[in-house]
Amino acid sequence: MDEKITAPKIASESSERTITSDDSLGVRVGRYRWVICALLFFATTINYIDRQVLGILSKDLQAAFGWSEVDYGNIVASFNAAYALGLLLAGRIMDRFGTKIGYSFALIFWSVAAMGHAAARSAFGFGVARAALGLGEAGNFPAAIKTVAEWFPKKERAFATGIFNAGTNVGAIVAPLTVPWIAINYGWRWAFIMTGAIGFLWLLFWIPMYARPEVHTRVSKAELAYIQSDPADPPAEKIPWVKLVPHRQTSAFAIGKYMTDHVWWFYLYWIPNFLRQNHGLDLSTIGPPLIAIYLIADIGSIGGGWLSSTLIKRGWTINRARKTAMLTCALAVTPIMLASNVKSLWVAVGLIGLAAAAHQGWSANLFTTASDMFPRRAVGSVVGFGGMAGAIGGATMAVATGYILQSTGGNYRIVFTIAGTAYLLALLVIHLLVPRLEPVENIETATVRSISTGTIIGFGFVGLVFGSFFGWVTGLISRVAGPSLFKYMMLGALAGAIIGVIGGLLINNNAAKARR
Repeated sequence: MDEKITAPKIASESSERTITSDDSLGVRVGRYRWVICALLFFATTINYIDRQVLGILSKDLQAAFGWSEVDYGNIVASFNAAYALGLLLAGRIMDRFGTKIGYSFALIFWSVAAMGHAAARSAFGFGVARAALGLGEAGNFPAAIKTVAEWFPKKERAFATGIFNAGTNVGAIVAPLTVPWIAINYGWRWAFIMTGAIGFLWLLFWIPMYARPEVHTRVSKAELAYIQSDPADPPAEKIPWVKLVPHRQTSAFAIGKYMTDHVWWFYLYWIPNFLRQNHGLDLSTIGPPLIAIYLIADIGSIGGGWLSSTLIKRGWTINRARKTAMLTCALAVTPIMLASNVKSLWVAVGLIGLAAAAHQGWSANLFTTASDMFPRRAVGSVVGFGGMAGAIGGATMAVATGYILQSTGGNYRIVFTIAGTAYLLALLVIHLLVPRLEPVENIETATVRSISTGTIIGFGFVGLVFGSFFGWVTGLISRVAGPSLFKYMMLGALAGAIIGVIGGLLINNNAAKARR
């Protein structure tokens, strides 16, 4: 994956030779960092297994507990909302306590939460367990990325990140292979308990095998020198969100996430129900179709990034290449609008698999636009903001999906239509906001007019995201259900957007006065 680096010719093979060759890394500088990478891979696999158990068993749990579709939508939304909150906290926890303690805490938290589903006796109980799971699982990717930064030189980080991130696809395949079998033979409670317990097995390896490389007894001097071979990073100043939000580029990325991430959550939590309801599957037969969908999705993970990279190598501009790849993916999703009408199980699986693959390709390019438009020191903050927006978008759409399915008697046509058109609409918004993917330079000192398109859209969008969340929470506390709860979310979103725009204009106006 990385370009090959050839070692310079030297006169002697002294112990102080500069280590630059990738040919023989395993022999000359040791391999222990790849053991750490393997641990990250397995943690990410466990993360996705625990996340998927509910979706696979949801049909049986709905029958056992008498959930409505709206109840199930709220249970799913509780995970997404807590996941968004967890993303805000996880980075600080990892920085404060270090990856060994922080990762251990996150995994224990989410493993206990996963097992805790077995104790739930109502929709509310499952919602609480789901929220705890989302809060804990949010720590996985910040911890894994920080670990990669500690253990790998920059030229290997992308490869190492790709390896551990492959755990998401493996987890998505392992869950349908194991969860139905456990539930059929031992009951649904044991499906949650046994999958949740896997995390504690991982800890038996993580705790004794992990330490920072500079103090690890298994890391040779040569490997440590290789890990630390990059020049020291300059002190990075944290860029506050209030400086990021007014830029159209921030809104383009975050709105793109908000408008499309919910589709992937829909696949995770509702496709098993759809296949069982529309094609007569049960727990014993649901596994192969789900595995096929995620295997097809793996192709999109690779193909989406390959397409834009290939076009750039052929001389296309970054703007044209990225948007062409994203348009290709957006168009590839549209056939899913037919999925609710087809009679053949495997045609439906093919349509959903194609859409899932297109989503992965879309996501690969959308993530890359953040680094195209922002300086490196700001990318993490922008991606974190977008991830939070995507999670809240998933919560909003989960409630909407429950309401739509309950109102239509379980007809998935409207939901598939939303999924099929979301990417084209998102791409249109992105293009209108950043027609040329213009980069933001000197973000700390860049001035933004007190009244500008970026300010109105950016702060308005932030208000909409948080407003919809508080509207949902207010509705739950008020014990409203069905259409009323969805109305609370929409009213909260509208009020939040208005407050956001007014607040943003005041913030920018005060900042402009301070500069005078």
